[in-house]
Amino acid sequence: MAYKLDELVGSGTFPRGVHPPERKDFSAGMPIEVMPSPGEVLIPLQQHIGAPCESIVKPRQEVAYGELIGKSEAFVSAKLHAPIAGIVQKMAVTTLPNGRHLSAIHIKANGEQLEGKKLWQDVFGGDWPKDVDGKYDSAKVTRAINEAGIVGLGGAAFPTHIKIVNNEKKPVDTLLVNGCECEPYLTSDDRLMQEVPSAIVSGALLSGLSIGVKDIIINVEENKPEAVAAMRGAAAGTGIKIAVLKTKYPQGSEKHMVKAVVNRTIPLGGLPSDVGVAVSNVGTMAAVARAVLHGKPLTHRIICVTGAGILNPKNLLAPIGIRYKELIDYCGGLTSDAARVLSGGPMMGFAFTDLDMPVTKGTSGVTILTREDLSREAETVCVRCGTCVDVCPMHMVPARLALAARHENIAMMERYNIMGCVECGCCAYSCPANIPLVQTIRVGKAILAGSRKK
Repeated sequence: MAYKLDELVGSGTFPRGVHPPERKDFSAGMPIEVMPSPGEVLIPLQQHIGAPCESIVKPRQEVAYGELIGKSEAFVSAKLHAPIAGIVQKMAVTTLPNGRHLSAIHIKANGEQLEGKKLWQDVFGGDWPKDVDGKYDSAKVTRAINEAGIVGLGGAAFPTHIKIVNNEKKPVDTLLVNGCECEPYLTSDDRLMQEVPSAIVSGALLSGLSIGVKDIIINVEENKPEAVAAMRGAAAGTGIKIAVLKTKYPQGSEKHMVKAVVNRTIPLGGLPSDVGVAVSNVGTMAAVARAVLHGKPLTHRIICVTGAGILNPKNLLAPIGIRYKELIDYCGGLTSDAARVLSGGPMMGFAFTDLDMPVTKGTSGVTILTREDLSREAETVCVRCGTCVDVCPMHMVPARLALAARHENIAMMERYNIMGCVECGCCAYSCPANIPLVQTIRVGKAILAGSRKK
């Protein structure tokens, strides 16, 4: 039985937001391909929210595929594992697209590598059972997730073992699995749901068992009918519900998904657990199943390489730490009119120019835009039209936040709670004056965070 919108507690959508051109046709029909194993990888010691890891390997040390190479004693952190077999080089420093400079473990490939069909089998092969009740307990599931170094693969990169745990002080009754993938262009979650739905279902069942929830709901936007059909088939007989939500941005934001599906409002500055909900991405659920059922750590992820600026858009199973340049080269290279490379999509992604940067656990896609894509009128002055207010899904006043940021007005940024902005980009997308509102707000957040450290 289809889980229809009128059967949801929520309305299947949320107030405000936008619907930018989806542009998913570049890669939506491309099955996942396995990237050839690279000659080297660069593993940043911090690829997650929380404390950075410390390297536990030394230069000239030989490491095996999947071996633990970095960890932290901090609670909010995520372990690191070697995505290839190789020899550890001298510690390196790298820069990520968001501008952060980080120490990184440099590994050069050595010996036979797992690739092609064997790698696919290692990551997504094997059985994905649905009968998990009574066979696993919360502590075992959480421990396996922690040991595997799993973080949120939707982009936030929050350590998953902190979410997928039973908390008697703050009980959670509903697990929402995020398959919306509302960011324009990106299709990695869509392809995962179509090609490996059983792994997602197993991971969701294990996670729901660990948390102790009553309901598990997998949420997909209505513009992904093939993914909806695949998830319904895989979830049949499990009690998991499939919610088909309105195609709208940012439907995949956890605050807005919670409102759309269960009609609960997360307080400003709060978390889904404050209203009895846990939210996790479909890719994360597949990684949970792999860790718990097969004892495998997070070493690879699906990355969408897309846009009019790439010759052959693809969805790739790639090792964490591979260079962006290698992904682009494997997809045929840039077109002659390619003008901007983004880590992520056009709404929340970061533009960068150094293609030797490594991808991380949080890299869901690479979007390459052309000069035509970027053509727009020059920035003018704010005329207080209120368009940014009309579309802001957080009910904030982006123009005022950007003004405070430009003037480095700490008091005003705090008064209007600049940290409550989810940086979805609806304001910048809709601004008739072409003011880079979300980019300015990001700068303001950094200024405010720096002032609090003094």
